[in-house]
Amino acid sequence: MSWLLVSVGVLVGLYALLVLALVAGSRQWDVRVIARLVPYCAILFKRLLGDSRVPLHWKLASALALVYLAMPFDLVPDFIPLAGQLDDAILVALVLRGLLRSAGPLLLREHWPGPAALLAPLERFAFGVPAPGGVWRRPR
Repeated sequence: MSWLLVSVGVLVGLYALLVLALVAGSRQWDVRVIARLVPYCAILFKRLLGDSRVPLHWKLASALALVYLAMPFDLVPDFIPLAGQLDDAILVALVLRGLLRSAGPLLLREHWPGPAALLAPLERFAFGVPAPGGVWRRPR
């Protein structure tokens, strides 16, 4: 029983750290944009599952993220203002950043289901800023 309490405590602590990181990073990222990206990212994950250019471990991470997003209950229920949507956004952000760095910007543009206006902040988040000549470089 004590291992269960420790596990729950660790999960709550990790979630709190992720929320703090998101709030601290909100100077760089607009949290509202991240929240608007979640439904489009779910569709993107589904499309990337069928693409042979995506590594297997990122397909597995995408599939698990889709399952979590589809579940009727979350770590933090969605009816709790802001925090309810942040757990979805944090999960999507973590999986998306790794997946897109692995797959590349061309694959993102090919499968992106949302408006083009949301694609630019997503590319900045995943790949950094474009170098002269439009070549993407990773953030340091």
